[in-house]
Amino acid sequence: MIGTICLLGLAGGLAPASAADYPNRPVRWLIGFSAGGPVDVVARIMSQWLSEHFGQQFVVENRTGSGGNIAAATAVNSAPDGYTLLFVAPNNAISASLYKHLSYDFIRDTVPVASIIQLTNLLVVSNAMPVKTVQEFIDYCKANPGKVSYASSGNGTSVHMSAELFKAMTGINMVHVPYRGSAIAFPDIISNKVQLIFDNLPSALEQSRSGTVRALGVTSPQRWPGVPDVPAIAETVPGFESVGFYGISAPKGTPPEIVEILNKAVGEALKDPKVVERLTAIGGIPKPMTPAEFGKLIEVETEKWRKVVEFAGVSVD
Repeated sequence: MIGTICLLGLAGGLAPASAADYPNRPVRWLIGFSAGGPVDVVARIMSQWLSEHFGQQFVVENRTGSGGNIAAATAVNSAPDGYTLLFVAPNNAISASLYKHLSYDFIRDTVPVASIIQLTNLLVVSNAMPVKTVQEFIDYCKANPGKVSYASSGNGTSVHMSAELFKAMTGINMVHVPYRGSAIAFPDIISNKVQLIFDNLPSALEQSRSGTVRALGVTSPQRWPGVPDVPAIAETVPGFESVGFYGISAPKGTPPEIVEILNKAVGEALKDPKVVERLTAIGGIPKPMTPAEFGKLIEVETEKWRKVVEFAGVSVD
């Protein structure tokens, strides 16, 4: 599914000569998950501000599949000219160790552009599940081994690995049912075909607020500011943690002047009270960073998730 969004180019006098007219044609922003999911929601919030601010068309392409790796591979193999960008999330850090035969190395083959937000995941269950707390959920799973299924937005996403970490730390047995995005999974959770999901907060919060599913806990080590009434899973399972990030990367070799233009634009967006209000309303915490800071975050997250993958004992061929 393709939608359009706009991003503005800075005035020629403010940009380096080599990027003075950037962007002067449509730019595509690759997203590895389905429309309507949390990544898509945040992209559209950002795109509205950027389109009003700049006025050059960006085309959002939802390249779903393989836990976001199809979109990442497409970005890596695109011309490094600033006209192809990738929406980056924990799946890109996780895939480095979870997938055994990737055709690319994310850190080597991309350049960090900008951080957008930090966010947590939210454990939500079908209203048909006879549980209202994390402990009741654990007890139910232990009493019904192998009979509980969890959805994810694809192999290698934080949604997937949050559940695998939870399984490993609690000793429960659940069946994984991967989808091409959490938006596609929710109808099956609501109807109890699949019992739960550890989804990124933006979409999970919308569903729980509407009453279609029941929220049990956040995956951050403490309660999350946007949902202070929801307990942290770590209150029941000490040490449990899964906190993620959203941002933008580009193919290796993208001119640093263009990276800087984009980073500055995103930074300005994250200072706009209206943008901040919209992002915090869905549970995100704006986290502007320099390209170097964002690159360091990706490196740290890649190592963190390598340890989780090893601890959980999972892999994808």
